[in-house]
Amino acid sequence: MADHESLKTELEAATFRRLLHHLMDARPDVQNIDMMNLAGFCRNCLSRWYQEEANARGLELSKDGAREIVYGMPFEDWRAQHQTEASAEQKAAFEVSFAENVGKAEG
Repeated sequence: MADHESLKTELEAATFRRLLHHLMDARPDVQNIDMMNLAGFCRNCLSRWYQEEANARGLELSKDGAREIVYGMPFEDWRAQHQTEASAEQKAAFEVSFAENVGKAEG
């Protein structure tokens, strides 16, 4: 039987895979900008976190490489297939959300 930490890691990994499936396969209609504006993170944040964790462990992973892992395809392909044009209101809300959630992490 796996020890507690191994089981916890296994469950967290399975949950992450399920989250990716939900965002990529079940709900590709949900726009990143809306996720960012409502929740303070989006698919791009997940890929950035993935890249940061890989790099922290000495693994070379590019931004594009991390995005391809999260999106399951090159990011530009995802954008062409699923992303819609954002409204002026969405863009304005995004500027605030980005500054509050991502900007302070980078600053």
